[in-house]
This record gives sequence, structure tokens and C-alpha cells, in this order.
Amino acid sequence: MVLKNLIRIRRSAARAEAEHPALAAAGLLPGLEALPNAILVLARERLAIAFANPAAEAMLGMSLRQLCQLGWTDLFPNADAPAGAIAALREEASGTTQLDAVLELPQREPLRVHAIIGSLDAAPGYVLLELVENEQKLRTDREERILDLSAVNKQLIRNLAHEIKNPLGGIRGAAQLLELELGANGGLREYTQVIIKESDRLQTLVDRLLEPHRHPHIARDLNIHEVCERVRAVMLAEFPRGLTIHRDFDVSVPDLRGDMEQLIQAVLNIARNAAQALRQPIAEGTACIEFRTRVARRVTIAKRPCKLALDLRIIDNGPGIPEEIRDRIFFPLVSGREDGSGLGLTLAQNFVQQHEGMIECESRPGHTEFRILLPLQC
Repeated sequence: MVLKNLIRIRRSAARAEAEHPALAAAGLLPGLEALPNAILVLARERLAIAFANPAAEAMLGMSLRQLCQLGWTDLFPNADAPAGAIAALREEASGTTQLDAVLELPQREPLRVHAIIGSLDAAPGYVLLELVENEQKLRTDREERILDLSAVNKQLIRNLAHEIKNPLGGIRGAAQLLELELGANGGLREYTQVIIKESDRLQTLVDRLLEPHRHPHIARDLNIHEVCERVRAVMLAEFPRGLTIHRDFDVSVPDLRGDMEQLIQAVLNIARNAAQALRQPIAEGTACIEFRTRVARRVTIAKRPCKLALDLRIIDNGPGIPEEIRDRIFFPLVSGREDGSGLGLTLAQNFVQQHEGMIECESRPGHTEFRILLPLQC
């Protein structure tokens, strides 16, 4: 197998050298084909692909023969920034530039890459492009930011909640005493009732903020599909018409150690948020939520490498999360609905983090996907 691959590599390099004598004269291709990162060599004039090393073929899912039939803009029609940077290099004899880009591959998932673009001194008619997948780096940076902010938010919430509770109890008690003093004066008692009811509403809000810290974490062996089935039953009872809930379960997912009630609440909060965002599709009978389970291998969760993890996805076909709050949806009191409390996703993230896990979210119009990662074996 190794010999076969080496023969294929040499044939690819030989073909590129035969069709592009300037590259052959520069003697660059034998070194480029051995590099672990994806390398493309483009002709300056038309940005046609002259050479791709095996790493590039694997990343892009195409052979050199297929790639050489395409131009850069044919392969990545939405990669305006890299194409612009390459075009700018046409005017220079040398130079490099770096940028991050999301490349739209034909019939494939978008590819997030860090692109290093440079001129080739030994072959002035060509541009070298190095592509490094940075999905893992972006996800790690996002996780670290969520963890740091979550730790700060937890401490702030606990301190703020305790500071609110004490005077709130005094306000409610004073309103009750005032109501007793008013006696039969019904007109004034209406105002004391407003004070008491609003105090109770704020007390409920504070209790929800403190919920993750009040009850002990009760861990036992559980099956995540039982959690999903419980949530599904609740959701179908709340939305009996217009909502379809699909299940795409991997039955090979092993049991995990966790708190059943906390995980049910976390998944329910996400699913309920999805259903509330699907009000119009529910009315039209086209709303869909999907529960999907898989086993993830060799992932990093909350800065901790894990050999095996549970990958639970909750997917809906709603309008998507508004862009202005997309990066803040796990913050307390942030909601995309006028009648939302902004606590459901905060509590879900807290419950999952108590299981040493993490919730991530990707959203666009027509597709919102929450991903819960829970460690199984680290």
C-alpha cells in the first residue's frame, strides 16, 4: 500500500512538471508533495491549479487530475478574500499574506481553513497556497471563551441573587403588613398586591438562577436515549399538533455516569427553546426537531482530551438565532423572544458543565443545531 501511494505521488508530480515546465525547472514539487499540510500551486494568470500535494487531495476530496481542470474560483466560489489576496500578489514579485476563510466545497460541508498565500521566487509565474484546517482551533478558542465567561457569570449570579433575596423578602413583608393596616380600603390594597406579586415573580427568577447550585449532583449509570425519550414525551404533550420529533439514535452509545434529572432538564430547555422558535412552522405543520446521538472519538471537551464522548445533537428547522445575540445565547437574561426569561440555555449549560461536558451551537436560517458533548472515557 505504501509503495502504491508513493508511485501515485510521483505520477502526480511528474504530470504537473510535464504540463508546467517552469515548476519542473524550479525543482519544488518533490519537496511540496511530502509536506503534511495541504499545498496548492496556482498559475498567476488564470489562478488555475497546477499542482496539489496528497494532503490537499485528501482535504479537498479530489484527485490532482480533477483539481487541474478547475480554477480557484471554480473550486471555492465563495472564497472572495483568498481570491482577492491571490489576485493582489499578481502585482508583486514576492510576498505573503495570511487569513482565515470558510471555503464552500461543492456538495460538502463548509471547510474552515487558515490560508497562507505566497509568491514563489523560484517560479515567478506561480503562487503557493497552504491550507490548514482550523476547525479544532476555532472550537477550542470558543470553548475557552465560554468556560471563562461561564465561571465569571456563575459567581456574579450567585452574589447578585443573594444580594437581591434579602431586600426582596423585606419588601414583600412590608407590603403584607401595609395591606393589613389598610383593612377594607380596597383601592389602596390593589397597590400592595402589585408589590407582593412582583416580589414573588422576582423571587421565582432568583430561585431559577440559583437552581444549579442548590441540589446535589446525583450520579448514576444512565442511557442518554432514555433522557431523549422523556423529553420527547413532554414536548409532544405540550405541542400535540404541527411538530414532528425525529430520532436518529446510535444504539451502540454506551451508558454514561450522570444525573438523570439535570440532563433531562438541560435537553428539555434546548428542545423547548427550539419549539418556541418554531411557532410559525408549527402553525403550518412543518416544524421538525431531531434528536441525534453518536459516539465521538478523540475530542477535547473543556480543555480536557477524551478518548470517547457522547455527541448529542438537537436540530430544528426554525428561523435561526438572531445574529446579534448568537455569541451570547448562554449568558443569563439574554433571549431572542420578548416573552423569554433568558435562563433556559444558561441553566442547560450549567447542568452540562456539572457533567464535565459542553454545549455548542451552530445556527443559520432553516437550521439550528445544539451539540452536547459529554465525556465517556478520558
